[in-house]
Amino acid sequence: MKKLAIISVSGILLAFSIFAHAQYPEKPVRLLVGFVPGGGTDTSARILSEQLSTELGQAVVVENRPGASGLIAADEVANAKPDGYTLLLANMQSTVSAPHFIKKNAPEPLSKFSPVSFIGVVPNVLVISPEKHPFNNARDLIDFASKNSGKMSYASSGLGGPQHLSAAQFAQTHHLTMTHVPYKGSGQAVTDLIGGLVDLNFDTLPGIISQVRAGKLKALAVTSSSRSAQLPDVPTIEEQGLPKINVAQWYGVLAPANVPAEIVKKIDSAISRSLENENVQKKLALQGLTIGDGPDSPESFKALIAKEWVSYGDMEKAFNTQ
Repeated sequence: MKKLAIISVSGILLAFSIFAHAQYPEKPVRLLVGFVPGGGTDTSARILSEQLSTELGQAVVVENRPGASGLIAADEVANAKPDGYTLLLANMQSTVSAPHFIKKNAPEPLSKFSPVSFIGVVPNVLVISPEKHPFNNARDLIDFASKNSGKMSYASSGLGGPQHLSAAQFAQTHHLTMTHVPYKGSGQAVTDLIGGLVDLNFDTLPGIISQVRAGKLKALAVTSSSRSAQLPDVPTIEEQGLPKINVAQWYGVLAPANVPAEIVKKIDSAISRSLENENVQKKLALQGLTIGDGPDSPESFKALIAKEWVSYGDMEKAFNTQ
């Protein structure tokens, strides 16, 4: 009788769990962003959240938690209840790169997160203020920086981000000495670049495209293998006879570790439908984001994170920044 009672209680709990997962979501979902409003990660989150709200039938509310190269938001999500109501609009920086640069013996991200959906990738763009520097291409910048060793500075959205690593790799390759000025996100970095307080930035395309179009910034090169459809007149680094920069910014959605697989699948499906929406595709394309160029399932997204965690750890050691 006692054994039967235990089986009955277990059955009831299992049925309740299945029912709860089926009802998800029953309240608004929080989508945290680790950077200030206006940057590429924030803009992508807001474009996605609008359609995702429709697909899930509940509001998806974007909340900014800037600081520590995105790790403040990442830590909040990692420590949240694993029920699917707190998500992270993650990027390469906050997931696989910055932890190596900021934390000693940082825990492997897959111990803290459940990968949900890979969204897409964006190229970096080498930009300057045309009011401060009359450079026409990347080689002009290299020549000037070589003759003014230690006098130039580059901005970034924080340690271990694509801006930081692209510029560090660029400087290392061409034997340049430049000062790194990290910010809490792209917004203030771009403002100070326009104002001449820093000399250059390898920003993600979403963070600078409007300022390039307005003439406030000048794009000298893109780091992707081919030209961007949004900046077709800007040559690639390799077109200018320079070595490729092996840093790529991507965006994706993560949940806390141990979120039930049924909920992960439901969110992933809703994000996939959102990315199939023509209006969403147009808005993300205008930001320079390439959808579908990467993992197509939570499992393959998990594999990418595991692989890049190792490669960016090796890069941190090579740059010897700690």
